[in-house]
Amino acid sequence: MPDDAPLTLADLSDRVEAISALYAHKFGIDRDPDWFALKLTEEVGELTQAFLAATGRTRPRHEPVPDGAGRALADEVADVLAHLLLLARAQGVDVEAAVGRKWLAWETEFDG
Repeated sequence: MPDDAPLTLADLSDRVEAISALYAHKFGIDRDPDWFALKLTEEVGELTQAFLAATGRTRPRHEPVPDGAGRALADEVADVLAHLLLLARAQGVDVEAAVGRKWLAWETEFDG
């Protein structure tokens, strides 16, 4: 895929799945249905920890954080998004359709 090509949600989901499957194979992880939900929960906890660090609401770390923990927060956002896509894929959820139905349907409320 060229670097300048737009990344679609479907493409992102496919690429994340391929990486997750490779990771699971490499480390002997059984990605059963529970694993997807539990792993997402773990990542949300790490996102919360990174958010607290980035906003100065956690104990000081021993290692220096040159960017004010912004990169760690961004990395955890990426992990949560990737694992949410994996969970959705594993459960047969069409994320685009669900977001359209649940969120984007509200756009008509703001058109007038």
